[in-house]
Parts: sequence; C-alpha cells; structure tokens
Amino acid sequence: MIALFSLLIIIVLSIIVVRIGAIALELTGLSSEIASFQAQSAFSGVGFTTVESEAIVTHPVRRRIIRILILLGSAGVTTAIATLVLAFVGQTGKSVLTIGGVLLLGLLCIFIFARSKYIYNVMKVIITKALGKWTTLCIYDYEQLFGLGEGYAIAKITVKKDNPCSEKSIKDLKTHLEEVLILAIYRKAGKKIQFIGAPHGDVILKADDELICYAKEDVISKVFSPAKP
Repeated sequence: MIALFSLLIIIVLSIIVVRIGAIALELTGLSSEIASFQAQSAFSGVGFTTVESEAIVTHPVRRRIIRILILLGSAGVTTAIATLVLAFVGQTGKSVLTIGGVLLLGLLCIFIFARSKYIYNVMKVIITKALGKWTTLCIYDYEQLFGLGEGYAIAKITVKKDNPCSEKSIKDLKTHLEEVLILAIYRKAGKKIQFIGAPHGDVILKADDELICYAKEDVISKVFSPAKP
C-alpha cells in the first residue's frame, strides 16, 4: 500500500508541477489554453507543433520553463512507472483487486481535483503570487486590458482579392479603417511567412495577407467583407 499511495502522491505532484509551468508560461504572455497545452506536452515529453514550438524556443524565459518541465517530467514519469510496478509486485488474488480498487478510487479523486474550476482558481492565485514574489515574471489580464468582454475583439482576417482593402496602403485606407487598428500582418513570402508588427501607413495590404486586427466585433466583419457588386 505504501507504494500505491506513493504513486498517487507522485501523480498529484505532477499535476501541480504542470499547473505551475502552465501559469508561468501564461505570465510570459501566452494564452491560458496554449500555455496549458505546452506545459503538458513538455512534462510528458510528447512534443508540440512547429509554430508553437518556435514561439517557445525563441523566448528565453519560456525556453527555461520548458527545459525545467522536461527535466522534471522525465524523472516523474519514470518514478511513477517504477512505483506502479512495485505496488503490484508480490501481490496475488484479493490483494491485487484491493490495490486495483484503491488505485481507481484514488485516480478518480485526482481527476476531480484536476478538473475542479474552484481548485484551479485557488491554485492559480497562490501560484501567481508565489511566482510574482520569487521571479520577475509579470502577468497581464489581456481580456480585461483589451476590453474583450465589452464588445471588442482581436481577430485574424485574411485579405481577399475582391476586398476593397486589397492592393492599397494603410494610409490610403485611413477612412475605411477608421475604427480598426491593425496590430500585425502575416504575409506569405515564398515558403516562409513574413511577420510585420505594428505596420506603418505606407505598408500596402496584399491579397492573402493575414491581418491581426483590434476593433469592435461588428466593425471587423463589416470592414473586411467582400466588395459588393
């Protein structure tokens, strides 16, 4: 039973480590969903997509967090497997059924613990305060900062050939884009994607450009709808 309880403790500690890593990544500016996925991927060692991995490896703080998660994950997974084997070694008959039942019950409790929104929010507050005290990471509530709950949105819009914005400079579209702020442009340049951050007025919008725009939700859909015949 000692090995079994040790296994359950290792699993709980693993969940807490992943949660700390996810919140630490979130503090660097990643969304909570991406941060959580990256932390789980690094800890389990399953890898992650190329585009998201570039956003991690090119950022020194995120790279350090991922490195720590990979190190702890490699030790944690190995220890968990070894402890699981020890829990059943030498057990027979009813003992195996008893250990199996306790294991399933423990895993169910851990699942409820991991999925609880209340526990997540409490842990997030504690972990954020701890990271703020012992690290230099700063967190920003982007949803509140950009007023995303007040009718504003950040959207990725693809410029179509029949769009009135196509082949025109941002400066010439000043009236048309009066209520829209273009934060960045992703432009295809051969096999590569060119990133243009905070584009100035002389930048010409081309067909197939992907614009990262900030404006009211209804304004974005109206401005970038195809030209009427």
